[in-house]
Amino acid sequence: MVIADTSVWIPFFNRPDSPEKTALDLLIDADEVAFVGVVLAELLQGCRTPSEREALSDALLALPYYEVTQSTWSQTGDLSAQGITLPLSDLIIAALAIERDCRIYSLDTHFKKIPGVHLYLPASS
Repeated sequence: MVIADTSVWIPFFNRPDSPEKTALDLLIDADEVAFVGVVLAELLQGCRTPSEREALSDALLALPYYEVTQSTWSQTGDLSAQGITLPLSDLIIAALAIERDCRIYSLDTHFKKIPGVHLYLPASS
């Protein structure tokens, strides 16, 4: 499974010819994309209208969803305590990916700094 970060969902929705859209479409078709709450919150934050918000929620909530647990919060704290200074949202995504043995698909290179995180790198066209 692959957890897609907000940085790839934005071009997915806003740029239909983007490589991120192509890669996510393939992952969705293969049932290989999982969704997490922090990404949902970040994407909903950018919606301009109630109808855009509703369409986004409907589309994303159809995907498998990984919930944050007490264990996830502990893992997040452990990652942060290792001296990794990153946004809390990204540390939560990393903790969920480690717990669930998922790769992360992101345009943010700082995920490379987190021990135990495996990145999804789409095949070049």
